[in-house]
Amino acid sequence: MSQDSQHGKWTISSSDDDEDLPLSGTTTSNRHQPAESNQGSHRSTSPAILKLEPPSAAVEVKPEPTKPPVSSLVTVSEARQSAAKNQVNPVKYETSPSLAGKRKKEISDSSGWALSDSDDDGGDVKKKSPGNEPNRTPPSPKTKKTKVANERPPSPHGRLYYIDEPEDFFESSIPCLNDAYRFYLNKVTGLDRKYNSGALHIRDILSPLFGTLKESVQFNYCFDIAWMVKQYPPEFRDRPVLIVHGDKREAKARLVQQAQPFPHIRFCQAKLDIAFGTHHTKMMLLWYEEGFRVIILTSNLIRADWYQKTQGMWMGPLFPRLPKGSSASAGESPTFFKRDLLDYLASYRAPELEEWIQRIKEYDLSETRVHLVGSTPGRYVGSDMERWGHLRLRKLLYDHTEPIPGEERWPVIGQFSSIGSMGLDKTKWLAGEFQRTLTTLGKSCLRPDPPMHLVYPSVEDVRTSLEGYPAGGSLPYSIQTAQKQLWLHSYFHRWKANTTGRSHAMPHIKTYMRASPDFTQLAWFLVTSANLSKAAWGALEKNNTQMMVRSYELGVLYVPSAFNMTTFPVHKNPFPVSSSSSGFPVPFDLPPSSYSAKDQPWIWNIPYSQAPDRHGNIWVPS
Repeated sequence: MSQDSQHGKWTISSSDDDEDLPLSGTTTSNRHQPAESNQGSHRSTSPAILKLEPPSAAVEVKPEPTKPPVSSLVTVSEARQSAAKNQVNPVKYETSPSLAGKRKKEISDSSGWALSDSDDDGGDVKKKSPGNEPNRTPPSPKTKKTKVANERPPSPHGRLYYIDEPEDFFESSIPCLNDAYRFYLNKVTGLDRKYNSGALHIRDILSPLFGTLKESVQFNYCFDIAWMVKQYPPEFRDRPVLIVHGDKREAKARLVQQAQPFPHIRFCQAKLDIAFGTHHTKMMLLWYEEGFRVIILTSNLIRADWYQKTQGMWMGPLFPRLPKGSSASAGESPTFFKRDLLDYLASYRAPELEEWIQRIKEYDLSETRVHLVGSTPGRYVGSDMERWGHLRLRKLLYDHTEPIPGEERWPVIGQFSSIGSMGLDKTKWLAGEFQRTLTTLGKSCLRPDPPMHLVYPSVEDVRTSLEGYPAGGSLPYSIQTAQKQLWLHSYFHRWKANTTGRSHAMPHIKTYMRASPDFTQLAWFLVTSANLSKAAWGALEKNNTQMMVRSYELGVLYVPSAFNMTTFPVHKNPFPVSSSSSGFPVPFDLPPSSYSAKDQPWIWNIPYSQAPDRHGNIWVPS
């Protein structure tokens, strides 16, 4: 079974295996980051995503998905190693010598899409050993890569990729923000100024405009510590920072090594007790002289994530300290955000976070109007099944939304940057337990089967993006996964974001929502770190009596009742931001645009050689 497109053809294997076979590792680059968690099923399918950092930065690059770190300084799949190598000296469309000889023949023979240029057709697919280390199949002699012992491969974007933002890119006074929802997009370099008005860069978030910082915690998947430190204003640059991460062994050692010049940085390692899980949560806890703030976001702490990608965040208000002697239940919000945040932090079972748990208890979080939706690794039974993952979302939608007349016509929309293994057909997880969660509206007894629109960039979206093909390094949907779930692709819709000016800024944001049939109203909206995968959202086991979650994830859910509304009106023109608008700023265009017959979902580990990107380059990852 095969599919054709203007970029070539790829063929589905005849494997009956429902599991996704992960690629062999992660890529570390002196400027590029990991693949945003592909949170695949328990065999994570997401390749390390390429994120780039400035030449001087020591960025840890690893696959965002659920792959365990492997034991070498440069742990990269064969496809990703070659992709990085070819992008450093970009392969030009007309005259590239790399298309000569064997590589040219293979690309031609496969109509442009090949799994790898290894003699053995499955050279990039490796099973994991019980010890969580990949069993590396030796590449054939003529394609064997030289192992580099002491340096990371260069960034695939090249050393001149980043352009310094103009000084007025950053805020010098408190920007006009929509405080009603406190949902913001990241600034994107190169856009018309109006599309960055009311958007936030990390340097804005950490500036003195929002408080006099005393101490902070950074939860994330990928870090470039030197770059991160520079984002703090000079007067806060030596204030204590706790980094919460999921790295182990060599990856952890490299992370600690990055922090050696910065004695004010400490570490907290998240426990990942279930194989192929990742610490994918992205959150900042900021303690000021004036109060306390929580920010839940979708960006890694590397420059590439804050440059030309679409990202989002919930930026909480400045929480004041409670009066001395306040009760233990004081400072709670109607959404029980304080309780749920403390529960989430406690799930780490980490002494390093205990001080913050006690500190948060002293603050008034009652202004919060969003619900916390988290995932933490574990197997849960009984009432605990509803604490995490998609059953947590289902419980919140059951308790805090209302049935809507004609709800069977209200489509569900999911938008993400990585995709895990869904199974051999839609009933295995997506249209079964996950769709039941997404279609929950109050205590309705209906079990509707409304349209489901999945927004994920096509090859053409990536090719014409601001970054060109290298943007696809942050969209780690692998051929090994895709070829086993062609049924999924009928759900796909293009990434188009003209309303926010971000059609060419590839999404690293993840959002889920329920829209009216005319796409002018929302029944609810969620922004989260969780991609479309069972590792991120959890999967039912043991005849639906147990929920198993592999990864740490975190997001916030907006329900209209918390804002004294019945639905959220969709804001058709969210930029420039107005502080008084009641419309919700959906980050992409509604209704979503279905793939055409020629469109294909972006798959990061196959070549695209028949059409150059906007920089004149092609994509040859293997």
